[in-house]
Amino acid sequence: MRMRFSTLAFALGLAAGHPAHAADATQVPRVDADIVVDGVLDDAAWSQAAAFEVAFETQPGDNVAAPVRTIARMAYTDDALLLSFDAQDPDPSRIRAFLRDRDALYADDFVGIMLDTFDDQRRAYEFFVNPLGVQADLIRDEATGNEDDSWDGLWASAGRITGTGYQVEMRIPFATLRFRDTEGARRWSATFLRIRPRDFRYSYFSHRVERGNRCLQCLFHKLDGFQGVRQGLNLEITPTLTAAVAESRSRAGQAWTRGETQIEPGLDVAWAPTPNLTLNATINPDFSQVESDEAQLDLNTSFALFFPEKRPFFLEGADYFNTPMQVLYTRQIADPDVGVRLTGRSGSQAYGLIAARDATTQLLVPGTLGSSFRTLDQDADAFVGRYRLNVGTSLTLGAIGTLRQGEDYRNALAGVDARWQKGIHTLRAQWLETESDYPAALGFADASPSGGALFAHYNVGKRNWSANLQHRRVDPGFRADLGFISQVGTQLSLLGGSYTWFRDGGSVSRIGVSGDFDITHDHDGRLLEREVEGYVNLTASRQTHANAGGVTRVRYWNGRLFDETFGTAYAETQVLPGLKAGTSLRHGDLLDLTASRLGTGTTWSPWLRLDVGRGINFNLSHSRQRLERDGGTAFDAKVLDARLSWQLDPRQRLRLSVQASEVARDQALYRFARADCPFTPADPAAPTCEIRVNALARDIAAQLLYSYKVNPRTAFYAGYSHGAFDVDREGDLQRDSLVDADRGLFVKLSYAWQPRG
Repeated sequence: MRMRFSTLAFALGLAAGHPAHAADATQVPRVDADIVVDGVLDDAAWSQAAAFEVAFETQPGDNVAAPVRTIARMAYTDDALLLSFDAQDPDPSRIRAFLRDRDALYADDFVGIMLDTFDDQRRAYEFFVNPLGVQADLIRDEATGNEDDSWDGLWASAGRITGTGYQVEMRIPFATLRFRDTEGARRWSATFLRIRPRDFRYSYFSHRVERGNRCLQCLFHKLDGFQGVRQGLNLEITPTLTAAVAESRSRAGQAWTRGETQIEPGLDVAWAPTPNLTLNATINPDFSQVESDEAQLDLNTSFALFFPEKRPFFLEGADYFNTPMQVLYTRQIADPDVGVRLTGRSGSQAYGLIAARDATTQLLVPGTLGSSFRTLDQDADAFVGRYRLNVGTSLTLGAIGTLRQGEDYRNALAGVDARWQKGIHTLRAQWLETESDYPAALGFADASPSGGALFAHYNVGKRNWSANLQHRRVDPGFRADLGFISQVGTQLSLLGGSYTWFRDGGSVSRIGVSGDFDITHDHDGRLLEREVEGYVNLTASRQTHANAGGVTRVRYWNGRLFDETFGTAYAETQVLPGLKAGTSLRHGDLLDLTASRLGTGTTWSPWLRLDVGRGINFNLSHSRQRLERDGGTAFDAKVLDARLSWQLDPRQRLRLSVQASEVARDQALYRFARADCPFTPADPAAPTCEIRVNALARDIAAQLLYSYKVNPRTAFYAGYSHGAFDVDREGDLQRDSLVDADRGLFVKLSYAWQPRG
């Protein structure tokens, strides 16, 4: 998941024991004695540590004094950074804290630090802990403002609720961090924060936050010290073992067919020879996903679905490879036998390399009006290289190249990009070129396509308003086979803006309006889409967020232009302290892509999150899409995703997930008179034409998973999965009941060994 803070902060600094002032850099002291990470602030180190007061409420208030006191303290030993937080609260019974899985604390009270160890305003670590010691760690990208919690570091934390609030301790080994390799003292920067969800989701920071400021890390407080710190040998060796057995069948009543028991050992090695360089290697890696992807509705869309990466090897250092256009989507490296990754920083430079041997060559085949996945039955070698150069504090230049090649297949990409940010102005741009060769067996009209892509985005904004201008052009022959660029042969131009009114102290804290106009043509200049959209949004008490708006557009499909006008709405609110619910709605004109017919469509997607006790969490989401046209219901589709988790203690979790879908179609509405046929019939003399669709298709999949995690890389998993369908593998409809079609057991064990050096 990604989470975005809308606040900016600048930590306050002073010497040990006293709240710091926003002036010169703070000297962070070295302490001789380490701490016991138990959430009890009685260690001698805390009396020597530098202290920072988290004194300003930045959301929803505008730099008003925080109504509760929070003191953060920082020190370090030879091999670890030490942090503590004393978060006072007048009513500790209202503190929201639950035992959760890692990176799942965002609805709770929590405290933490954003830490820029290179002090270059480009990238920051984030370490957050809730009152029960649950951890979240993220990488923040200043260029986009995104905070990505897919990164997992190895560090210790503890928390406890007291009679006056709660206390938290963190111990972050320097082996977990990357920083400049220098002999002398180092300058880092940081800010300290506290999140306190009550009627609003209150944000407190250690410095004033001016609304509309466009560079958070530019305002971080300077920290001096960290001289002679040690990372040790900084070597981690993680063997893995995965075992799985599965059974399947095609029809009800058939005997189950058991597949071979799969036992896959693997090995991951991570080594940081210097504090700013990391080398990762994997042999016969385990790229199985322990938890299933979120259910998505694959209906009435012509483009391939996107699913986020979850595999640890690719998540480490993933932000090094980010560019304005997604030219790297590591799930395209589907089944590698071996992989190597190098990431590092030197002065104002950052670089990354990935090389892998993939046993499966998966292709995202893009087009002007749609895309799909194809697979080549051959091995392929994949290479990615990324370089970034910071020029002063305002400009970043970058270059990226990717290459994937097999026996009679090759795809190469190269490009440059830049980001400039000064005052209220931000400009991002990227230029790319690709060349490809595909085997004749794929049957592509052009077996050797080539082409370029251009992206440019300008944004300007102040406290209450912002405006943006964007242009994107992608040639028909452009192919980013290691990325996720699913539409080619188009050029888009967009103009948009927003305005926000702040109502400090009211039950509605802000009201905003936004909108944009965009127009898209294909490479021949034909209009594909012309769209105007506008929205009103608000933030209110009970942690309520809501927006409503409308869209009117002309879109091209199957040789014709169609007019669509529809409205949208979204709302979420904290019903009870442990219950949050929301829903989205779309209603109005909807084009049935299969039949090339307009109708009236409604999409409704409610969801809820419920916390019970200290460790039980229930997440339920549902989506329903219905299209009425030509006097009937063309389709009615439903998707359900339910997940029940029981966090037995900070290390153990039991989770049950159930995903189900049902799609019903009126086959009569997909039969047409010859004059109304949406495509050219095979037999022009036939009086009618018909699009073959299933009247009903259903499926359900369930997974029960037990996990025991010592840390993110030392863990044990055991699970059972079961799937049922009502369309069997030979295409026949089972109208009476679902058919149990798949079931399986799996076990996964990994152990992270860190030899001492």
